[in-house]
Amino acid sequence: MKAKEITVLLPMKGHSERVPNKNMKLFNGKPLYHAIMSQLQQCDLVSRIVINTDSEIIANNALKYFDKVLIHWRPEEIQGDFISMNDIIDYDINKISDCNHFMQTHSTNPLLSYRTIEIAINKFFIESENCYDSLFSVTKFQSRFYWKDGRAINHNPDELIRTQDLSPIYEENSNLYIFSKDSFKNADNKRIGLNPFLFSMDPLEAIDIDNQEDFVLAETLAKFKDNQYS
Repeated sequence: MKAKEITVLLPMKGHSERVPNKNMKLFNGKPLYHAIMSQLQQCDLVSRIVINTDSEIIANNALKYFDKVLIHWRPEEIQGDFISMNDIIDYDINKISDCNHFMQTHSTNPLLSYRTIEIAINKFFIESENCYDSLFSVTKFQSRFYWKDGRAINHNPDELIRTQDLSPIYEENSNLYIFSKDSFKNADNKRIGLNPFLFSMDPLEAIDIDNQEDFVLAETLAKFKDNQYS
């Protein structure tokens, strides 16, 4: 395996609460997870895609339609709705001995493009030489934020400066996490290391499907994008 190749971790369980059968639900005519898989397949730096799942339907579908797929059957002790993603990552990377660098993403990021993935991977390897041990994607906000008790978070209400001049706040958008085995262990088994690089993304591309409204919005944008380039 080449030094700068990445193993992608794509965990997918069969059950989902807010959007039933979410991973296999048709999105723009195909199962939702096909969107991110089709982008990962185009990345030269991705050596393989590990799908950790408890679903035979998902596993069989992935092996049928995609290359570079490795199935990890999820053991019972890390199944369920309240298992930490870091526990699943820990299980996966301990089963892989020939790779030190990993990217974890989700089937719920259907607008994430292979170009952004490649930029992020290359950025990780560049910044890893500058003391950063990991990378995670964020969405940048320059707006006036408040705590629920009315206190200002990132601005002075007595000084109404332009929002574009405010110090930005970054939201972890759950699109991608890049790390090494060492950084994961050093951070007490966490995908975000002790000194992470924040990788800012286009907010439209960064949509993460958490509920039915997110699904409709992401699918609408995907259809618009397809029509725009057809």
